[in-house]
Amino acid sequence: MDIASLAGLAVGIVMLLYGIISSGAKVMTYVDYPSMIITIGGSLASVMTSNKLPDFINALKVGLQKAIKEPENGDPKAIITTILDMANVARKDGLLALEGVANDISDEFLKKGVMLVVDGTDSDLVRAILENDMGSMTDRHNKIINFFDTWGTQCPAWGMIGTLIGLINMLKDLSDPSTIGPNMAVALITTFYGSVIANWLCVPVVNKLKINNDNEILVKTLTVEGLLSIQAGENPRIIEEKLKTFLAPAERDSVGIDASKAKEGGEG
Repeated sequence: MDIASLAGLAVGIVMLLYGIISSGAKVMTYVDYPSMIITIGGSLASVMTSNKLPDFINALKVGLQKAIKEPENGDPKAIITTILDMANVARKDGLLALEGVANDISDEFLKKGVMLVVDGTDSDLVRAILENDMGSMTDRHNKIINFFDTWGTQCPAWGMIGTLIGLINMLKDLSDPSTIGPNMAVALITTFYGSVIANWLCVPVVNKLKINNDNEILVKTLTVEGLLSIQAGENPRIIEEKLKTFLAPAERDSVGIDASKAKEGGEG
């Protein structure tokens, strides 16, 4: 699980409740079911209209889960280490030896690439197949990102619609001044709901999904470049230097052949 996402969502709720309670208000004052129906139901209806039904259902089902779950095989340094290990195997025993290595790989993208290389597929075709896979992944991710982006846009709008409904109902009967304050408060709750959902949930989820997508693209790009380098018979040292360029300078010394030797020496 992504601790930052979980902690951010939890702290956001705690801060919101603290602000309400510390101001002397009651939490139940902010609970209004018609306002919830207008804001949440109306905004989701707009999102549904903006999407194909299967995409809407899928995003609603797995979107938040993807935002708070750490992506599998999402460590660039780990994939570089794996590629270098395979490069050493191929250099010593040939490309066909990688078939045995592929059986122990859990990353389906990496496994597919290894098998294409082992089968002697042309390097341009290997790149095309793997990059098409990456493109399809990005398209799937963008559908979920667009879901939350659209929802974040629609929530404040539907909150304002709810506020307008409340104001219209209030202005229809001004004979009792004592009801104006309570009615105004209820009218504003829908705007409150819309702002909370947009800024506490939708915008942060969109940002986290974009970060996760960029990281997966980085890992898969490393995989493609590494496998093509192995197929071309490049020296593992050259492959290491090539792949390290994808990392921030501060991270480069912690991965690679020299880092592994240093670790083994320290353990000894």
